[in-house]
Amino acid sequence: MRTLKKLFKISMFLLLFLTIIVISVYGYSKLSPKLEIEKANNIIFYDNDNNIFLQGNGGTEWVSLDEISDNLINATISTEDKNFYKHFGFDIPRITKALYTNIKARRTVQGASTITQQYVKNLFLDFDKTWKRKWNEMWLTLNMEAHYSKDEILEGYLNTIYYGHGMYGIESAAKFYLGKSAKDLDVAEAALLVAIPKSPNKYSPLTNFEKTKQRQKMILEGMYKNHYIDQEECERASEEAITIIGKKEENDLTSVMYYKDAVLDELETINSVPTSFLETGGLKIYTNLDQQAQKALENSIAKNIDDESLQAAGVMMNPNDGSIIALIGGNNYDQTQYNRATKSKRQVGSTMKPFLYYTALENGFTASTSFTSEETTFVFSNGETYSPRNAGEIYGNEAISLAAAISYSDNIYAVKTHMFLGEESLVNMASRLGITTKLEAVPSLPLGTYEINMMEMIGAYATFANLGHKIDPHLISRVEDMDGNVLYEWEDQTELILNESLVYILNDLLTTTYDASFIDYSQPTLLSIASKLSRKYSIKSGSTATDSWTIGYNPDLITSIWIGYDDSHSLENKLSVKSKNIWANATETYLKGTEEKWYQKPSNVVGVLVNPITGKPITQNEEKKRILYYLKGTEPTGEEVVFDEIYDNKRIEEKE
Repeated sequence: MRTLKKLFKISMFLLLFLTIIVISVYGYSKLSPKLEIEKANNIIFYDNDNNIFLQGNGGTEWVSLDEISDNLINATISTEDKNFYKHFGFDIPRITKALYTNIKARRTVQGASTITQQYVKNLFLDFDKTWKRKWNEMWLTLNMEAHYSKDEILEGYLNTIYYGHGMYGIESAAKFYLGKSAKDLDVAEAALLVAIPKSPNKYSPLTNFEKTKQRQKMILEGMYKNHYIDQEECERASEEAITIIGKKEENDLTSVMYYKDAVLDELETINSVPTSFLETGGLKIYTNLDQQAQKALENSIAKNIDDESLQAAGVMMNPNDGSIIALIGGNNYDQTQYNRATKSKRQVGSTMKPFLYYTALENGFTASTSFTSEETTFVFSNGETYSPRNAGEIYGNEAISLAAAISYSDNIYAVKTHMFLGEESLVNMASRLGITTKLEAVPSLPLGTYEINMMEMIGAYATFANLGHKIDPHLISRVEDMDGNVLYEWEDQTELILNESLVYILNDLLTTTYDASFIDYSQPTLLSIASKLSRKYSIKSGSTATDSWTIGYNPDLITSIWIGYDDSHSLENKLSVKSKNIWANATETYLKGTEEKWYQKPSNVVGVLVNPITGKPITQNEEKKRILYYLKGTEPTGEEVVFDEIYDNKRIEEKE
């Protein structure tokens, strides 16, 4: 209780301090240039077929305040900001009450944003929770209050707020949902529409009518409490039957807002587009969005994630030019706008191993190169030890091929390879492939203990998917002003950085992860989705205690999926399969009906029928067999030395 009182006193001091700052900034705002709110956020977003999928102010059906029903205006003010006409952008008493309530509950249970603040967020700000953003919000809010009347602010707010299903502005929403103009809304209809913006996905009357009605009733009770309607009107409106005429379109993608946010982030990095673009006459942004890909990704995540606290993110990309055709940064944009696909870094687990194994192929390894899969403790010169473990403590206790090590995602084999090549080799390869995260040369690096962003990972994997060319992932293809003048156009710049023949071999090795011919003392890590795959892919999964990844590709498409909790608490083992299922569902759905493609074998690569577990040429009575690929002249003879012996000799030589 004493701690609570102390926190409350500190909060009150900070609130007083903030009030003084706000008043001072408000005075300064009066002397500052006026925000051009009628032009702000006038952006039109096009997909890869040049169809509009989102637009800002320029696409709304703007109506003046006197053309909007008083019922809608009253319901909005009562619900969102009952002191709207009394404050100067910040409702200090409401902030005080919210602070007290949240401190008492020890969590955020009540907000205090005003209509002006919400309008500013809609027009000018992203959703980063940083102090810089908070300062910008305060400055822009006070500037708006200083230069515009309350009616002008309210009119702008009602004409730009998002009502779901692609509807921005009250006039568009009223016509879409109810088939009438905003000026003709009765109390019940007004309260129903005001229910939507809090969470357009959750309170859509098309998909969650009962939840929308529950919130409508709460809004009507608030209007009664705030003296906008009497009790009889409240009860009558609650019971009024409302017919919804809108329909959910097939391309109605709530997740596309994550894509939009990523586009705006990328736009800020383009020097040829003015940094003040939000305050200019508007922009047309042509993106790489494929709405069918976005739909496949969104539906797959929704199908597999039923825990609201468990988050998922995904990216689909054309590996040949780096165009991002679909992107989702979380389960539900209405609940969390944080874009995990572009902003977060998470442990990548065994999805790091293909970087290691390409390095190994460059250094003379083949698909048959073998190490012994057994419990191993590495002892270093300083006396420290490292004892990696295989998943489930499953070991072959025998020599296994590189192909089998990839299929089982054998950690012992990976660390032995890492130590044999030298720990700097993997760091250098990751950098070469475009990983910008700073990595240290440590024994556990191939097991994915470092946190890396999804865009970095998909860019690196794309180099394998396109047979060795480094590309830059991007969402924007072209930017124009409203008169059609081209301000920016993507220029495809690729660079060959890997050996095509070795990449071909690696890509085939990554098909072992779901190949039943590898079932032995262990089984392939992606065998559970083998029945869902209609064509050939290179795939690698990776799991740590807190993260689960699946990244896979063919010549036309690369898909990356991550699941985990934002607070990084442990994933149950059964949850790791969800990233694999999301990957399979999304990829297969998108590619359904398209031509099946695979890579053409280079002339200097040969296929050899071998025992896939040992990597040795098959004998007459061999049951297990699979074609693996080799550079000409490196085909297995059956006499190869197990690399543990070479590794042990190498360590002895180093000691001497």
